[in-house]
Amino acid sequence: MGRLEPITQDVPGQRMPLKIGVMGSASPDHVEKHLQKARQLGQAIATTGCVTITGACPGLPLAAAQGASEAGGTVIGISPGLSLDEHVYKYYSPAEFHDVLIFTGSGLMGREVVNIRSSDIVVIVGGSSGTLGELAIAYDEGKLIGVLTGTGGITDVIPKILEACQKETGARVIYDMQPANLMEKLLHVYRTEHFRQPSCFCVSCETSDAESGFATVRDPVCGMWLDPQRAVASRKFNKHTAYFCCSSCASAFDVEPAK
Repeated sequence: MGRLEPITQDVPGQRMPLKIGVMGSASPDHVEKHLQKARQLGQAIATTGCVTITGACPGLPLAAAQGASEAGGTVIGISPGLSLDEHVYKYYSPAEFHDVLIFTGSGLMGREVVNIRSSDIVVIVGGSSGTLGELAIAYDEGKLIGVLTGTGGITDVIPKILEACQKETGARVIYDMQPANLMEKLLHVYRTEHFRQPSCFCVSCETSDAESGFATVRDPVCGMWLDPQRAVASRKFNKHTAYFCCSSCASAFDVEPAK
């Protein structure tokens, strides 16, 4: 599979590759077929031009990091340690296959929040209690979540867990047992729906607020609501003014303004 054009997230003045967080079991005891699926997931992330984020731990996340690295992708690890020395010798965590390690000093549980909030999309692979905690954070904060089924651990019971929660957070959960298919579904949902409110902390959402003056106009290219006074660019067309969240949307409008 050849490298595709990056899937990006628009921010004022630049376009950043999407970051896919891979959360799963760090246990060294995994059957080969589960490790292979994790490697294939990393490959799928890389070939779509996205960045892989892991907890910089062994096990299934390391297999995903390996797959992404070997496919030419960028891999970022969120370390529980204060330094490389602590990362390797206190937490017995790997450094290979990662392009960047971010040292949080937060410990194994504390770094989970950084993992989730640094990821645009979260993918669950296998896992037990630690991964369950990451799932809970991602779900509670309204993230787009993928579940790579057939990889053991909590992936087989996640639907029952979320059903028992009975809580609407804005999160969206996609299931598939094939890594490439799962990535294709996740990126389609993000590009067409979830990018407008990728988490509970997103201030630009589907609902406008005319009285406050915030988020009262819609970017005609990507559909994002925004404050016209904070728009990056604007264009006059047919006696109307269009406002844009980023220069890329304005450029796309210039190509086909009638569309």
